[in-house]
Amino acid sequence: MLNSRSITRIQAKGGMQTTFNGETADLSHVAQKSRPRIESLTDLVFGLALSIGAIGLISNRPKNTEILVESIAGFGFSFLILISIWFRYTEVMSVLRVELSRTRVLNTTLLFLVAVEPYLFNLLNFNPSSGLGSLDDFASVGFAIDLGSIYAIMASLTSILAREEGGLVAPDLLKKYRRIRNLEIATALIFFVTTIPVFWIVSLPGGFPGSGGPIRYYVWLATFPIIRGENILRRFRKKSTR
Repeated sequence: MLNSRSITRIQAKGGMQTTFNGETADLSHVAQKSRPRIESLTDLVFGLALSIGAIGLISNRPKNTEILVESIAGFGFSFLILISIWFRYTEVMSVLRVELSRTRVLNTTLLFLVAVEPYLFNLLNFNPSSGLGSLDDFASVGFAIDLGSIYAIMASLTSILAREEGGLVAPDLLKKYRRIRNLEIATALIFFVTTIPVFWIVSLPGGFPGSGGPIRYYVWLATFPIIRGENILRRFRKKSTR
């Protein structure tokens, strides 16, 4: 006859579990999964950030075709950045344990920065005539710091996945996440570097897209190939293997 201690019995009734040694444990805290709630909050924050940008377009009626094109191009810039971060964040957090204190802090900070992004973006003037120390200058510096910090946090979260000792992803995916982490670090550094005054003083002819604009905005545009670097590299490898 089997000993009762050698038999594992799990009784889920009322959130209580009877273990193999007869002890009773309360599992009500295990059933409470915090990840779905955090993901719902994240979706809400990202959705609001995108919606605020669209509302900004509606509230500012363009006076001519040039302003219309400029407004749509600016919104497209903000939209593509936020949506790419959202997709990458969702992929990372589908694997990462959100219960870790470090992860929770990074998540909270990221959500704050994403919520602030539409406000800073609406302060940007893509064809400014003001100099250093102006509101346009400070707004663009704040926007660069905000996005640089977002990508730095994304790099930190991706770095946790890329650790071999963590065992969070399959070994054959470690190189992929390390490449993504490096691209996110490079993107963050680019945004931080553009806070240097020279990127505001020097302008390029042709504007953004009007009549002249600081090279700070053009450098931001250059981050898109870096952001999409992993996808571009994967497609290139597929074509090369055919």
